Amino acid sequence: MNLLVGLGNPGKDYSNTKHNFGFWILNRYTEKSFLTFKAGKGEYLSVKKENILCAKPTSYMNNSGNAILEIKNYFKIKTKDILVVYDDIDLPLGMIKFKEKGGAGGHKGIESTIYQLKSDKFNRLRIGIATDDIMRPAEKYVLSKFKDKHIENVKITIEKACEAIDFYYSHDINETMNRFNEKIGKD
Repeated sequence: MNLLVGLGNPGKDYSNTKHNFGFWILNRYTEKSFLTFKAGKGEYLSVKKENILCAKPTSYMNNSGNAILEIKNYFKIKTKDILVVYDDIDLPLGMIKFKEKGGAGGHKGIESTIYQLKSDKFNRLRIGIATDDIMRPAEKYVLSKFKDKHIENVKITIEKACEAIDFYYSHDINETMNRFNEKIGKD
C-alpha cells in the first residue's frame, strides 16, 4: 500500500492559509473520486483510493511526523512508499516539484516527518507558494491567505498537482520528475 499525505494545519482559522496547500490538494484529489475523509486510528483523517491511503494529519504542521509515523506503523507502509505533499515558499506559485529524499529545507512539517520516521527516504511533492507579495517573516506569510489575484493560479496548481499525483502512481519517481519538475532560473 502507498501513503499519500497532505500537510496543513487543522481548524477553520488555518483552512484558507497558504500552509494548507497540501490539504487542498488531497481534498481535490479525493473529491475527484467522490471519496470522503474519515477519522483514523490516531491524529489523522484518511480515505483509501485503490492501493493509496490518502491522509491529512489533524495535529499542527510542526507535529505532522507523529501522525505519519502512526499511519506508517498501523498500516505497515514502507517509508519508500510515502509521498508527502506540502507548500514550499522557495518555489513560485504555480510550480510543483517532486523530490526524492533529502533534507527539510526549513519546512517544519518535513523536519518533523524526517525526525519521526528516522529517515529522509520518502518522496515529496513541493507546491510553490511564493508570490510578489512581501514574504517575510516567512511564518506570517505561510499563515496568511492568498490575495484574490492569485486564486485562479491556486486552482490551476491544485489541478496540475492532482494530475501529477496520478502520473506518479503509474510511473517511477524519475519519470515523474522529468515530466513535472520545471527548472528555476538559468543553468
